[in-house]
Amino acid sequence: MKTADLAGLPPGVPEHLRDEGIEELYPPQADAVEAGVTAGESLVASVPTASGKTLIAELAMLSAVERGGKALYIVPLRALASEKKAEFERWEEYGVDVGVSTGNYDSDGEWLASRDIIVATSEKVDSLVRNNAPWVDELSCVVADEVHLVDDSHRGPTLEVTLGKLRKINPGLQVVALSATVGNADEVAEWLDAELVQSDWRPIDLKMGVHYGNAITFDDGSQREVPVEKGDRQTAALVADILDEGDGDGDGGSSLVFVNSRRNAEASAKRLADVTETRLTDAERGELAELAHEIRDVSDAETSDTLANCVAKGSAFHHAGLAAEHRSLVEDAFRDRLIKVISATPTLAAGVNTPSRRVVVRDWRRYDGDFGGMKPLDVLEVHQMMGRAGRPGLDPYGEAVLLAKNADERDELFERYVWADAEPVRSKLAAEPALRTHLLATVASGFARTREGLLDFLDQTLYATQTDEPGRLERVTDNVLDYLEANGFVERDGDEITATNVGHTVSRLYLDPMSAAEIIDGLRWASDHRTEKLRELEGETESAPDRAAADSPDESAGFQRASEMVSEGGNAGEGESESDGDRDDEFETDRTYPTALGLFHLVCRTPDMYQLYLKSGDREEYTELCYEREPELLGSTPSEYEDVRFEEWLSALKTARLLEDWTDEVAESRITERYGVGPGDIRGKVDTAEWLLGAAEQLASEIDASATIAVREAKKRVEYGVRDELLDLAGVRGVGRKRARRLFEAGIATRAELREADKSVVLAALRGRRKTAQNVLENAGRQDPSMDGVREADDEDVPDAAFETARDRREENDPQEQASLGDFG
Repeated sequence: MKTADLAGLPPGVPEHLRDEGIEELYPPQADAVEAGVTAGESLVASVPTASGKTLIAELAMLSAVERGGKALYIVPLRALASEKKAEFERWEEYGVDVGVSTGNYDSDGEWLASRDIIVATSEKVDSLVRNNAPWVDELSCVVADEVHLVDDSHRGPTLEVTLGKLRKINPGLQVVALSATVGNADEVAEWLDAELVQSDWRPIDLKMGVHYGNAITFDDGSQREVPVEKGDRQTAALVADILDEGDGDGDGGSSLVFVNSRRNAEASAKRLADVTETRLTDAERGELAELAHEIRDVSDAETSDTLANCVAKGSAFHHAGLAAEHRSLVEDAFRDRLIKVISATPTLAAGVNTPSRRVVVRDWRRYDGDFGGMKPLDVLEVHQMMGRAGRPGLDPYGEAVLLAKNADERDELFERYVWADAEPVRSKLAAEPALRTHLLATVASGFARTREGLLDFLDQTLYATQTDEPGRLERVTDNVLDYLEANGFVERDGDEITATNVGHTVSRLYLDPMSAAEIIDGLRWASDHRTEKLRELEGETESAPDRAAADSPDESAGFQRASEMVSEGGNAGEGESESDGDRDDEFETDRTYPTALGLFHLVCRTPDMYQLYLKSGDREEYTELCYEREPELLGSTPSEYEDVRFEEWLSALKTARLLEDWTDEVAESRITERYGVGPGDIRGKVDTAEWLLGAAEQLASEIDASATIAVREAKKRVEYGVRDELLDLAGVRGVGRKRARRLFEAGIATRAELREADKSVVLAALRGRRKTAQNVLENAGRQDPSMDGVREADDEDVPDAAFETARDRREENDPQEQASLGDFG
């Protein structure tokens, strides 16, 4: 089918496709058009990677917009959302507005109403439905990318329920589901009332095989000699072989190597750097040196240096421990054929566009605690990795290779993966953790108001079409409803089920109800034990130092700390009861309570926070810390004899301690070393804690708890990664944790002082970066922010009073910890 023959698209789109070199549709794309994808018909496209699924989605969305509708593209990952938005923006010249939304789960995304195509993660779409986004009922087309992920126990239920809700809101909704080749695509199509387009066609030939000895044996019976010299590794030989091949212009192919752990990814990248380094041109070495410099600037962690060292030689690793900017830089350079090989964990196979000429699946087993050891990967997961081989327009073919140590293993790999069909996808919705969240949201958003209504809604899910266990869904639903009622999230009046005010808040905040229950219990415990715990804290520590008063009491002056808002008789918070105030009058302190660590530990105990693992030797260290800091913890510490509960308590404390280090401005390199994590893990914990503390702040107001101000301060400290004396300064856009500390060291402590500060002092504190200094001053509200003609101050140019003020402030905040601040110089 010729693209020129396509109908129902905005004027100019067929011509644009032709100009891109797409004169004829791929067979699966043509099948999709014949099935009615441009006429509003629902469709499931189950085709291999790189076979043109995205264009099928674009044809559906563009035709929907041309008919006057609005389209939604659902992706599994935030990184993929940004990639797809950039891809779709080429249609804006034809009057199609594109927007992306991935964060702020308590927002209704009203601004998206003006967009024709919206890209969002399934979690974000779910939150938009919960928050009654006004444009959701205007949707006429929804595309679900990687729909086979309904099989994933973590994100699958959200995708499944979200598609169900969108179809209920919009009865005539066109659903286009894109999937890898799975064993039961017909069942998915039946669930979505959609036509099925299923194909094994690929634009570039993909050969799958197993390397053993000195050759790859492919699925078609052919062989390719790839000798492995004595003492060498199979992976290095395979990467070198494809690099040396060339494709007519002397340019070899790139490789993706999949391994089963972060440590193995980094070790593999280091080894393969020896292979790639000798095959770089002088021009490539120069570009890679610049890229390595960019990578080092992302983070001061050792991981950043390790990655930069590998990249300078043409190799890289990719895993979830990297910062998002690290991953983006690596992916872009790999697509540009600058980086020759990436050693990655399987997360890279989850949709991000990083194809290569050869894929090496080095590790086909992964540790699984439930399994009790190394468990073989699913066929679907391995096929997803293999599908990354072969780039249309760049590679003449693709090769995907598994590694065998002996002939028996070679035969096993052919049977297990090369010749095997992918498993059928199975719904994971009936698990209680998934249903807790989604049943509350279904009641709170009005989709169902009775038990029967809930079951009717659930009857439209994939789970209902697949289950062969009668009554299972009803039993789990009843258990979850009992839990929600017992914790005050829903109320029942006969057959009627309604969400309470707290239940509505929990649903809107996108919290797991169990997380909300933990936070509410902790906040109430803090209110009930406030004076008692403050006495314990004051008895064990020196009196807290006096804090500098705010320059101005109004909000425009900047962030006011909790300790600055306390009364003479204690820090009575918003909504504090009269009896609490009476008790507090008996005990005078300006200490903030709950403490930041106590609040960090509280949110780290919730199911929504992925806790750090207690390694060998950690139990003793964190048991000691637990008892040392026990007055700060919000709740009764479990007995050491309750092994599981006590270990979970300590794991939460370890995670909370990481957040405390972050807010104490400990260098990222020290945090990664201390906790055995990567920069990406730190950012993940920080983002999750910021979200949970924001939710805790709203819940504190909802239940009339006394901790609202303390929670708000803890949230801001996590957001900025600073001690409380820097909160006001760090809140200035463009400042951040390191620049705030440098300004503070130069005697500038607040945004008000920044507005009046000597420009030469500001310039010196910001390392002579004039544009940065000007932007910071402008964002602080300075009327004359220009740095033209300003000379960077030397130490002797800075008034002694400024250094004395900075020294006094350091000492009064925490004299023992200040030595570590050299990390930020």
